[in-house]
Amino acid sequence: MQATILLVDDEPHILELCQMYLATEGFTIITAQDGEEALVKLRENAPDLLVLDLMMPKMDGWEVCRWVRQSSNIPIIMLTARDDDVDKIVGLELGADDYLTKPFNPRELVARVRAVLRRVGAYASAQEKEEPRLQIGNLCLDPGRWEVTVGGHPVHLRSKEFDLLHYLMRHPGLVLSREKLLEQVWGFDFYGETRTVDVHVAHLRKELRESDVRIETVWGVGYKLVGPDNR
Repeated sequence: MQATILLVDDEPHILELCQMYLATEGFTIITAQDGEEALVKLRENAPDLLVLDLMMPKMDGWEVCRWVRQSSNIPIIMLTARDDDVDKIVGLELGADDYLTKPFNPRELVARVRAVLRRVGAYASAQEKEEPRLQIGNLCLDPGRWEVTVGGHPVHLRSKEFDLLHYLMRHPGLVLSREKLLEQVWGFDFYGETRTVDVHVAHLRKELRESDVRIETVWGVGYKLVGPDNR
């Protein structure tokens, strides 16, 4: 069964064009033209993915993303009118899964929607296998329960931060390049830059500051997770 997508943009011609291409691929499309309407549609319809423009009246895309991430792990693809690293980084920091710069080819939007949904589906399938808990030092990650604790106290991570930590904890002590992390955590068809990894690592470090586990930078290569037993 195809997914339901909430498409949010204040430009009617973009809404119409994207809706046409996505509907042709079999997706069910719900639309909204501002941030406030988007939040109403989210509550009423529980879509599988959110395509969200940044610059909108009433409530912009950044604010919508903040509200959504307080209660939901729904995948988010952000649309930005500026090819500006700041916009992309802020979007990723707020919990977006991918971004697309206007003007864009609607076929690329379709490809990215499919890629994000595949990644989410692959993770859900992994959870169904009841993967064992991982523990390094006082840091514990339970894939089945989607829980992370430090010394028994819960740590609240965004979905992609959880995925990144999961992969790092499965490979403790190994040096993992940014390209490798992009490939394994974001997927072969992720269109992002290695800066994406840096942003998420920075957030993880803040959230795990009470842990005796560290994410170390290996200059010119990438990162490795170091626990009390492999320092």
